[in-house]
Amino acid sequence: MKRIISSLLIATALVGSAIQPAAARDRHHDDTGRIIAGGVAAGVVGGLIGGAIANGGPRYIDEGPRYVEPAPRCWYEDRDVRNRYDGGYHVETVRVCE
Repeated sequence: MKRIISSLLIATALVGSAIQPAAARDRHHDDTGRIIAGGVAAGVVGGLIGGAIANGGPRYIDEGPRYVEPAPRCWYEDRDVRNRYDGGYHVETVRVCE
């Protein structure tokens, strides 16, 4: 908050110094210096405000509690498997999960 207030005070000082009251002698002269100063002041003020908005800091988002199901317990076992062709048995390594 302190940084925002100081930025606004600096911007006010810059804009106040850039704007001058029009004098009668300047009525017919094309003095573009004030226009340039006004554009620079607007850019500075916009940059200060944009920087203050962009530097809001990180935000914490609470997604709430959630349950993560544990991975299934798996292991490999050697099992006797019946042969298709001759009716006998052979041993195969099989993955078993609960």
